[in-house]
Amino acid sequence: MYMFDNEISVENRELLEEYLNGYGYRTSGLSFTSLYMWREINQFSWEMAGEYMCLSGVSHLELEEGIELPFMFPPLTKTGSYDKESLRATILSCKEKFEAKGYPFSLRLVPEHMTGIIEEACPEIEFEDDRANYDYIYRVKDLVELKGRAYHGKKNHLNYFKKNYQYEYVELTSDMADSVMAFIKAFNRKKEIPPHEMELLIMEEEAMEDVFRNLERVGYIGGAVLIDGNIEAVAVGGMLGSDTVTEHIEKANTDFRGLYQLVLNEYCRHIEDRAEFLNREEDMDIENLRKSKLSYKPLELLPKYIGTFKE
Repeated sequence: MYMFDNEISVENRELLEEYLNGYGYRTSGLSFTSLYMWREINQFSWEMAGEYMCLSGVSHLELEEGIELPFMFPPLTKTGSYDKESLRATILSCKEKFEAKGYPFSLRLVPEHMTGIIEEACPEIEFEDDRANYDYIYRVKDLVELKGRAYHGKKNHLNYFKKNYQYEYVELTSDMADSVMAFIKAFNRKKEIPPHEMELLIMEEEAMEDVFRNLERVGYIGGAVLIDGNIEAVAVGGMLGSDTVTEHIEKANTDFRGLYQLVLNEYCRHIEDRAEFLNREEDMDIENLRKSKLSYKPLELLPKYIGTFKE
């Protein structure tokens, strides 16, 4: 269900990043590393419409209901600003394209600070809250230092791990892909989760294989924790703008108490020289994931919205 003419590729990375970095979107999905990782599963495609770049994809968050509909990200500008009339023309032309293919038009993953810009251009659009896709944003320094009572439990788990296990944190490279995938597959098979969540994990697994084999080409920032020479935890992300890293993947063997706390702490230590903030993406309405991300006391929850034309 590719709505537009062009797919995401390394070859068009430079052009895409002109628009992805042309405005302070701040949302995890609007980074090249995220788009590349999910490009096939979410059928991401793009094309120019007027002076804006338009990106389309398919959401899988409604798999439990068996719904799979295309959507469009907010149109992207490379100038740092939007013109009301040209933005309106772009949105209406994309709406026509969706409807000509037999699909309803919707804007998704719209950050709160863009809703007013779009409403001014298209007053016919109304927005609804999309809590499942809120981004969790943290100060990297907070996750390195874990100071204060709020992080007391995290610090205890981290100290337990360091006291009881010898480990090595290494930068991930593409020649480690086979070993990382063996870890990922073993990790996923141990989970006892609802079928629709497992389906999401399998999709993620397929996307990861390509990521791990192309870490350097695409620009991912990754690390792994080795225990007795075996990979037992991984974290992978990419730059989002100039001051933020978005963490796309974080997995750890739960047989080792404190390993989740350690891999996040080490990952933050190793990105501290290039990023002030860490965006740990959304919780997808998964209860345990939401609880875990809230427990790290995010600096900000970045709201996102779904926009549709009023009937």
